[in-house]
Amino acid sequence: MTAPLIDDAKRIACAEIVPDCSFTATAQTEEELLQKVAAHAAHDHGITEVTPELVAKVRAAIRPTDSGQRIPSND
Repeated sequence: MTAPLIDDAKRIACAEIVPDCSFTATAQTEEELLQKVAAHAAHDHGITEVTPELVAKVRAAIRPTDSGQRIPSND
């Protein structure tokens, strides 16, 4: 089964915030993407307290995916 096309999907590369980190993520919504980033930050960087400054940096690093990218759904 082919993943659906998501025209307004979001992506992030952790390296834009933490140099040399190869983590990237995509999601259908910013909220879903932020959940993935929070889990990554806790697991791989030991970040358990999310400051407003960190949230601002993360939001600034979120980009739209290339138009027509296929994002697997959880369904």
